[in-house]
Amino acid sequence: MKIAVDAMGGDHAPGEIVRGAVEAAREYRQKIILVGDQEKIMLELGQSPPEQIEVFHAPEVIAMGEHPAVAVRKKKQSSIVQAVRLVREGEAMAVVSAGSTGAAMVASLLGLGRIQGIDRPAIASILPRNGGATLLIDAGANVDCKPQHLLQFAIMGSLYAEKILGIPSPRVGLLNVGEEETKGNELTLAAFPLLRQAENINFTGNVEGRDIFAGTVDVVVCDGFVGNIVLKAGEGLAIALLKMIKEEVTRSWLAKMGTALATSAFRCFEKRIDYAEYGGAPLLGVNGVSIICHGSSTARAIKNAIKRAREAVEAGLVDAIKSNVENTAEVQKVGIN
Repeated sequence: MKIAVDAMGGDHAPGEIVRGAVEAAREYRQKIILVGDQEKIMLELGQSPPEQIEVFHAPEVIAMGEHPAVAVRKKKQSSIVQAVRLVREGEAMAVVSAGSTGAAMVASLLGLGRIQGIDRPAIASILPRNGGATLLIDAGANVDCKPQHLLQFAIMGSLYAEKILGIPSPRVGLLNVGEEETKGNELTLAAFPLLRQAENINFTGNVEGRDIFAGTVDVVVCDGFVGNIVLKAGEGLAIALLKMIKEEVTRSWLAKMGTALATSAFRCFEKRIDYAEYGGAPLLGVNGVSIICHGSSTARAIKNAIKRAREAVEAGLVDAIKSNVENTAEVQKVGIN
C-alpha cells in the first residue's frame, strides 16, 4: 500500500512534510509517494532517503489565499491535485495534505467523487476529553446543512469511531442548546427524529457543548459552521491554558519546585491536547481516504496523519460507509420530505 503525501502543502512545507514522511517510512515501514517540486523534495530528503519513499514531480502549488475551486480547476499540475489523482488511478490508497483545507476538500471531491448516498462530505476532528477522545463531525466542511446531512455525518462519524478509534458501539450525540428533545433550531429539531430512527447508530440524544470534553458521548454531530467554531475555540482554550499554567508556575520559587516534581505529568497533559498527536482529520464521504492536516503541522503531525490514513484503508472504512448509508436510505427520505 502506498500513501500519497502533498509535500508542498502547509506552513512548513516541504521541510516538515518530508521529515514526517521519512519518520513514517522508517517507523511504520510505510510506502509513501511525496508529491511536489522534485528538486526541493530531494534537497530535503538528502543523500540516503528510505527505500519506501518515492517522489512524484508536481510543479504547481495552491497557496492558502487562492480560491479553492478556481485554483483546483486551473492548477492541474499542483501537488494536491496530482496527489489525489494518484489515489483515483490506484497508484496510491490514500492522500494526506496540510495545505489549503478548501483546496484539499475540492480536489478530493472532484478527483474521488462522493460515496453514493452521501450528499456532503464532512471533516471529522478528534478532540481530547476525560479518558480518551471525542469525534466532532462536521468540523467545517459544510456551513449550511439539512437534517439528512446530519444523519449522514452521524453514520460516518460512528463508523470512524468504531473502526479507527476502537470504540465499540460508539455513543452519538446531537450538539444542541439543551438536552431536551424539544430544544434547538429548525435543523436540530428536524434532525433529531432521523437520528433516533437510524438503527445503525447508537444515538443517545441531544448534548451540550460541555459534553464534548466530558466524555458523555463518543461522537458529536453538528453542522460545519458550529463545528468549526467549537474546534477553533477548543484550540484557543488549550493554548491559553498552557500559557496561563506556565505563567503561574514561574511566579514563585515554590511553584517552580512543584513544577519540577510534576514535569512528567505536565508533559503528558501537553501531549494530550496537542493536535499533532492525532495527525489530521479525515474527509469522510468522498470515495477514497483523504486526510486533511493543520496548516502548521509539524513532522510528528504528518507522521501520525500517515498512520491514520493507513488505518482507514486497512479497516475498509470507505466500503463500510457505503454499506451503512444504503441501509438508511428510507430514513433519509423522511428528512428530505
